[in-house]
Amino acid sequence: MHDLLIVKTAALGDVLRTTSILEGLHERHAPARVTWVTAAGAVDLVRTHPRIDAVVAVDTKSERSLAEVAARLGSTAWTRIVSLDDEEPLCRLVAGLRCASLSGATLDARGARVYTDDVAPWFDMGLLSRFGKAEADRLKVANTKSQPALYAEMLGIRMGKPALVLPDAARAAAAAFRARHGLDARRPLIGLNTGAGGRWVSKQLSEERTVELARSLSGALGGRATFVLLGGDAEAERNARIQAGLARARPELAFADAGTRNPLLDFAGIVAGLDLLVTSDSLALHMAVAADVPVVVFFAPTSAAEIELYGRGEKVVSTAADYCSYKPDADNASITTPRLVAAALRQLEHVGARR
Repeated sequence: MHDLLIVKTAALGDVLRTTSILEGLHERHAPARVTWVTAAGAVDLVRTHPRIDAVVAVDTKSERSLAEVAARLGSTAWTRIVSLDDEEPLCRLVAGLRCASLSGATLDARGARVYTDDVAPWFDMGLLSRFGKAEADRLKVANTKSQPALYAEMLGIRMGKPALVLPDAARAAAAAFRARHGLDARRPLIGLNTGAGGRWVSKQLSEERTVELARSLSGALGGRATFVLLGGDAEAERNARIQAGLARARPELAFADAGTRNPLLDFAGIVAGLDLLVTSDSLALHMAVAADVPVVVFFAPTSAAEIELYGRGEKVVSTAADYCSYKPDADNASITTPRLVAAALRQLEHVGARR
């Protein structure tokens, strides 16, 4: 049996999309037993995956937590460690473990953070880049490969797809949401997840543009769609204002508010029940991809190339000069309502054809 360790703790969407490596690792190292180290808040995103045998939660800000995890993992001689976070505590954790093969971030003999040569195509574009920030930024803009494709090449495996297995309780919660709001399966159900939390303000559409998008798309569909307003805790006030704007368009525009305090897997269940998700580069995007829900996703400060849609969606990319600059205030004005509506209509055509 080959014992494999994956260290990936943040962010939530990154944790979920990294599950694309699991099938390939199992094929290359069969028979394999996989342990995944992640943040407590991300455990639900990986604990139900059939290719993961154990999930270990770690708090990188707690020396006690790090010591406990190091002691637990230290009893195993790992066949391979895949270390995909560059935080110093995690690099230190990985450096202290026994393994036959390491791919990813660790500490060198001097205690400096480094990464192995095989993962250079990814880490060269990040904060730990050997070439400095300017070159890392240039490489990120020039990159044309998705994260799953890059990971597969680096690890010597076939490119896989992320997966999120929903437990019965999450499926029941999603069904209860649809019943509570009287959502009709005969009407296209379109999710609106246009926020982005607090860090990347320019990832999101403005509140006004979100309402305009819903009104325009509803009009183009002859009022035959229902919109579901989605978001997390950070979007509570924003979504309340969007909801008020949507309400002013009733009865021509039908919508349901999913709330912003859903447990992680319940939220994933709601996303999985959509016919289409219009979204920022966010956790909801990766949930939709994992569930094969068609998406229209828009990009301004972050890289569209890194996102793999597996033929189930369309990207609307900023045409501004600072696209993919990772600046919080990147210009997203070119992500216009007409562009989003046109992309959504194309995806809904595909949905109708599949039905």
